[in-house]
Amino acid sequence: MSEISYVRGDATAPCAEGARVIAHVCNDIGGWGRGFVSALSKRWPEPEAAYRAWYRGRAANDFGLGAVQLVEVGPLLWVANMIGQHGIKGRGKGVPVRYEAIDTALGRLAGQVIELGASVHMPRIGCGLAGGEWPLVEPLVAGRLAGRGIPVTVYDHGEGA
Repeated sequence: MSEISYVRGDATAPCAEGARVIAHVCNDIGGWGRGFVSALSKRWPEPEAAYRAWYRGRAANDFGLGAVQLVEVGPLLWVANMIGQHGIKGRGKGVPVRYEAIDTALGRLAGQVIELGASVHMPRIGCGLAGGEWPLVEPLVAGRLAGRGIPVTVYDHGEGA
């Protein structure tokens, strides 16, 4: 069983050798442009383009809460777009995070990561604009990924993060 490592740094620049997957949470309404996705888009156009195409084709694909889309962005480097947020903050009642969807997505991601022989790198998923709480997300990451022997690194960006 692996543990979750915590580092200060940029999750878009994983500090590991070999195959790496950068995991993050997306919403289920096709919106991309604020939060961690902005940092991804500054580095690579592929995750946003793939997410938008996935959303546009949602009537004929698996897009929805709990789904995962793995997008290759470089040699031995992928971004995992995980749908774990219903709507966006400020629209509707409550926070948009959906812990069950994050749990499902992490479970699906685990199999793909094991096949790739990869480590997983992420910000504190679901805890930014999605409004989630890390004490509720961390056990999901621990159980679905670290508990299966997958090395996980969580990045805190900037001062006081």
